[in-house]
Amino acid sequence: MSAFIKDFIELPFLQNAVLAGILCSISSGIVGTWVVLRRITYIAAAISHCILGGLGAARYFAVVYELPWLRPVYGAIITALGAAITIGIISLKAKEREDTVISALWAIGMAVGVLFIFKTPGYNEDLMSYLFGNILMVSREDLYLIAILDVIVLWLTFTFYNQTLAVCFDEEFARTRGMPVELYYLLLLCLTALTVVLTVSIVGIIMVIALLSLPVAIASRFFDRVWKIMIAAILLGTLFTLTGLAASYGPNLPSGAVTIVIAGVTYIITLLFSLLKKQPTEITDKRTNVAGS
Repeated sequence: MSAFIKDFIELPFLQNAVLAGILCSISSGIVGTWVVLRRITYIAAAISHCILGGLGAARYFAVVYELPWLRPVYGAIITALGAAITIGIISLKAKEREDTVISALWAIGMAVGVLFIFKTPGYNEDLMSYLFGNILMVSREDLYLIAILDVIVLWLTFTFYNQTLAVCFDEEFARTRGMPVELYYLLLLCLTALTVVLTVSIVGIIMVIALLSLPVAIASRFFDRVWKIMIAAILLGTLFTLTGLAASYGPNLPSGAVTIVIAGVTYIITLLFSLLKKQPTEITDKRTNVAGS
């Protein structure tokens, strides 16, 4: 730990990593709360795996056609938004085919990404960091993107808090109030897509859903108000990310995997504690109050 603190003071890349962990925890804590409340974690998982296709395609065209400005994250953003909108429309218009189409997009995105990676000359080390996460590789440009996303997420959350709350808890009530449920749902999916893209640099595609859901799951066992859960999820996400980074730094372990292990063990402990001591707090019990607000 002392070596980590000493290097943090001296090394800019480690400072970038710590700042990235804090910034990602803000967006993942807020958006993750909506994802868990709306019960669309599996959709977020599908989006996270679809972006491999965009990552691979962007890397391929950048190398083969000599486009140095085309970074993998740009392809990931386009793919994630496209997948989110596609899944959202199918979910709203053709519910009987939702699971099948989501599984198909999941598989196609991964397969296309593997093909592009295979055909790209050279070793794609940066793409491997997206798969398994490498917070130490975060650049200043990545920090700017994450900061912009945080501003967008915070603004949309404050502006449309009650509307999104109603849509997450009771769609029928929201429709009776004249709310554009479909628009808010697609907006939520797009925010989820952007959050997933920028969070994969921390824990990777494979484990990004854990960072979105575990802090929220832990927080929901102690708080029953959504805004309190968001704040707690942000703090927990920051704690897990920074603890995982510090714990993995000395032994030279993958920081993303260590972060998820810490978060997962903490969740299991809180789950067992709540089962032994008292019943867990149910957010869904607040549906009537939320709708009334």
